[in-house]
Amino acid sequence: MTEAKEHFDVLIVGAGLSGIGAGYHLQTRCPTKRYVILEGRDCIGGTWDLFRYPGIRSDSDMFTLGYSFKPWTDPKAIADGPQILNYVRETAAENGIEKHIRFRHRVKRASWSTPDARWTIEAERITGEGASELVRFTCNFLFMCSGYYKYEGGYTPEFKGVADYAGRIVHPQKWTEDIDYAGKRVVVIGSGATAVTLVPELAKKAAQVTMLQRSPTYVVSRPAQDPVANKIRRNLPTRLAYHVIRWRNVMWGMFFFQLSRRKPAKVKDLILKGVRMALGPDYDVATHFTPRYNPWDQRLCLVPDGDLFKAIREQRASVVTSEIDTFTHDGIRLKDGRELAADIIVTATGLVLQVVGGLDVSVDGRAVDFASTLTYKGMMYADVPNMASAFGYTNASWTLKCDLTCEYVCRLINYMDRHNFRQCMPHNDDPEITAQPSLDFTSGYVQRSVAKMPKQGSKQPWRLYQNYALDIVSLRFGRIDDGVMRYS
Repeated sequence: MTEAKEHFDVLIVGAGLSGIGAGYHLQTRCPTKRYVILEGRDCIGGTWDLFRYPGIRSDSDMFTLGYSFKPWTDPKAIADGPQILNYVRETAAENGIEKHIRFRHRVKRASWSTPDARWTIEAERITGEGASELVRFTCNFLFMCSGYYKYEGGYTPEFKGVADYAGRIVHPQKWTEDIDYAGKRVVVIGSGATAVTLVPELAKKAAQVTMLQRSPTYVVSRPAQDPVANKIRRNLPTRLAYHVIRWRNVMWGMFFFQLSRRKPAKVKDLILKGVRMALGPDYDVATHFTPRYNPWDQRLCLVPDGDLFKAIREQRASVVTSEIDTFTHDGIRLKDGRELAADIIVTATGLVLQVVGGLDVSVDGRAVDFASTLTYKGMMYADVPNMASAFGYTNASWTLKCDLTCEYVCRLINYMDRHNFRQCMPHNDDPEITAQPSLDFTSGYVQRSVAKMPKQGSKQPWRLYQNYALDIVSLRFGRIDDGVMRYS
């Protein structure tokens, strides 16, 4: 391995939705800074390029999932994966961000040196089929935009009898183009966003699609096109219309979330009423669409134009709520004795969460244990200098928080420049602050990983708001020198 190849003011990890946004904010707000984006794969797009399963789409409206600086102009508010991928790549091309990206650079380690006030980054550069070399970079500030889950593979539980099954088993994260489901019997295991996206799409060609769930999820229908938004766009200039619609959707989302927290029974009734209207009075909504938890204890599932309900009504798809006993030669046997025949089984059973892209991080030779580290403003880490992570909202669009994070990082870098500081590091010396889980969702993928995730504190600035309006006040207008961030 050679010495460090190059030095950059800012090194961004990941060329997905948040990484491209970070590049834009940096070159706009910190134009003198030299930056690079290291991307492990060979293309732009992150999640929106990785996932190739049928029907892949956003589960947030694009007026809030889109960037604050680039209006979403397509009539569809709930966009499919290829549309979103095109939007991200278009943003990179329009703003000259592509030339800052080094593809096939998988970042492995980051070590901070206080005397040098810089990070040394080790990345594995893929040079050919199965060949790679280790390369080094240095930077003053490290900005992690690598998402929140493991790209190498999703989560699949240990199912009994898998070796006996004669058909094909596929996790949506590993979907390939050679999977032919036309005229086949398909069982989709899961009840989350991926499952409710897959089922109606597979049902267009498959002979029979069954969504097999252990327990139900709240499912809400919404128009794929927003007629009010489209009317606003016809009558106002593009940028103004975008911000009006964006704020309308943000405020509605915040109102609905707060209502769910304060009056869960009322919101539950409202959601289930919508499901009954969509599926008719004879459908067993109590068994298949009535969760055991309150709305927003887990993320709601969005179905554009009620496509899932339509597939069920037309008997192209069905829902079975039961637990799996074992896989068999021809499909799945359930604990209640029923058997589901399947030519293909899709395990839409979740993601594997990971912190900072699974990076090994050390500060002055001390390995950082993120599981016991407090997060500062939901983006930096206690006693870890000159490092931030873009991590979106759990109860709203990912990009809303990532945009604010990018703005804050730029403010921080500019503040340090003005005062000739080389290092910034959040440090907690308040003994009254207690550590709490950073995610309070009851979803399986969260509960499996919550012990490994960084913690939030009981008071600000260590507390996560999960509230866009409060975060605007804190991140866009709050003091950079707040007594908690240490500068040197």
